[in-house]
Amino acid sequence: MKITKKQAKERISFLREEIKQHNKNYYVDNKPVITDFEYDVLLDELKFLENKFPEFFCEDSPTLTIGSDLQFVNNSDNLKVIEHKYPMLSLSNTYDKGSLYSFNERIIKEVGVDFKYVCELKIDGVAISLSYKDGKLVRALTRGDGVKGEDVTNNVLTISGFPRELPKYSTVKDFEIRGEIFMSFSVFDAINKVREINNESLFANPRNAASGSLKLLDSSKVKERSLNVFFYSVLDHDNSFTNHSESLFWMREMGFSVWDGFTICNNINEVIDFLDKWDISRKTLDFPTDGVVIKVDNYILQKQLGFTSKSPKWATAYKFKADQVSTKLISIDYQVGRTGAVTPVANLEPVTLSGSEVKRASLHNKDQMDLLDIRLGDYVFVEKGGEIIPKIVGVDYQKRDYSCSIPIFPNYCPDCGTALVKDDDESKHYCPNIVGCPTQIKSRLLHFASKKCMNILIGEATIEEMFSLGLLKDISDFYYLNKDNLSLVSRWKELSINNFLNSVEESKKKEFNSVLFALGIRHIGEVAAKNIANHFISIDNIINSSIEEIVMVDDVGEIMARSLRDFLDNKDNIELINRLKEAGLSFSINSVNNRSNILSGESYVITGVFDISREDLKSLIESHSGKVTSSVSSKCSAVIAGQSPGESKILKANNLNIPILSKEDLFNKIKING
Repeated sequence: MKITKKQAKERISFLREEIKQHNKNYYVDNKPVITDFEYDVLLDELKFLENKFPEFFCEDSPTLTIGSDLQFVNNSDNLKVIEHKYPMLSLSNTYDKGSLYSFNERIIKEVGVDFKYVCELKIDGVAISLSYKDGKLVRALTRGDGVKGEDVTNNVLTISGFPRELPKYSTVKDFEIRGEIFMSFSVFDAINKVREINNESLFANPRNAASGSLKLLDSSKVKERSLNVFFYSVLDHDNSFTNHSESLFWMREMGFSVWDGFTICNNINEVIDFLDKWDISRKTLDFPTDGVVIKVDNYILQKQLGFTSKSPKWATAYKFKADQVSTKLISIDYQVGRTGAVTPVANLEPVTLSGSEVKRASLHNKDQMDLLDIRLGDYVFVEKGGEIIPKIVGVDYQKRDYSCSIPIFPNYCPDCGTALVKDDDESKHYCPNIVGCPTQIKSRLLHFASKKCMNILIGEATIEEMFSLGLLKDISDFYYLNKDNLSLVSRWKELSINNFLNSVEESKKKEFNSVLFALGIRHIGEVAAKNIANHFISIDNIINSSIEEIVMVDDVGEIMARSLRDFLDNKDNIELINRLKEAGLSFSINSVNNRSNILSGESYVITGVFDISREDLKSLIESHSGKVTSSVSSKCSAVIAGQSPGESKILKANNLNIPILSKEDLFNKIKING
């Protein structure tokens, strides 16, 4: 089936937003909603479309960047962000053994000599990098975006499994060592039992629990979580080792915890044997693992093979197939989301899957229910790939009792009773009662207050209570609360009230694009909101625009444009915007933010690693009226190159005689002291 440029642009835009949202679900919220496989399918489709339609290429596309929480979190009041000495890249992965043979053939062709592999289990935890200087631990950083990570040294010091100081006889003194921090299944179960007794929300899986624990600001609480760590890589400037397996043996000798099942394989067939063995044996382990990492052992060959923009060419990860069990479907609930989407969720007879008890599983939508031909009382197959929210993938028809009833998908919203609607080009049913559906209202309140939106200090339970008390009826009510009515909130004393009110006042400083995103308009994600804000400058310009004009915005397709237009055509939403304006929120880009017009009419491409984030560099260029583009073309004014710039960009710039500038060159041009 052929795809037009217009369709491709819209699909690419959708996939980028979708993948970025899933990155947030995984890295920030610790609540992924799709499997690793489903995530990789989306990423592969995006790669294909970007290659087929290079005119829509974007340098910050998820296909070229590492999933991270740093793009979502404002660290001014959290953990310090520090640059890695050596970038922490991600791994390419596959679910197909045939792809491993292709991987092997490519390496044989490129290196032309005999070589060995090292196979290690891929622990499903949180990547960590420890820095040692003169044989002493000086810092521990999370992976972050691969270039910079968060400083969690104090928390990591509560974990055993590594020396704080190396033995005196060690000749390797200055290095970084990489590992994976994880929580065992037994500890995970014990913690969740306590949380259930205390009526606290349960951790979804060990990986989420480990990630959330590592970023607690109270190290004593981290210690209570009994985290573990396995190390898998050491990097030192002096290249002290000739191969990877040698470094693993050295790590173990120095006191670093290393998974003792790692194996040196002489060829790809031995690698396959290793995979087959551990696909079965992993189910007896007390820690989560979702695959095997396969690396070329020899460091000289690794260097020869090199890297892509986000992963080494000498290593890959083989992902195990999702675990699957059969259990009985008892009933189906229909949940309403923030955008009004109604999702069927199955209630199941409890069953153990991937180390934890499963009672509920997603059925996604009515089309999926019809496809499965599911009945109440059926025995269903449940998968939980990647240790995430389980989903029903099939029905055991041989066990079907044909007296079982067919579930009836509701025609009306289960919360407010409004008739549901379904667009022809979507699989979800929606409740259109945006202003009157309680679940949608509470979800929008939570979205509006979230860190990546207005960063108001309030949690889900408090929003629920304030809504019940009538204090919050829509998002504008945040700005009309006072100490008197906040005193009605249970357990809120003067400190909590003041902190909340201060955060509300601080949120008024948020820029227009953040406010636009915080409105919770269906299909309008964080990136689209920023592009729309930058294009139209003010909400009034957007209100007066047509769908055709909105589609002209970068990475905005017709579905997004129609959704935005529908939102602004609703008089209740216009009244809401006016109330937010009166409260002091910004609905335009303030021209004073532009420091000068010195870069007006000029466009730049940013490539490589800098001592400031690319986003800061991009904002600096834009604040002086310049534009940042993703690819080098004849219209490009210059390429701003940091360390390890993209070779293809530099080559193309040289061929087109486009200047290549350093960050300092740019600063000098706009007369800023770097």
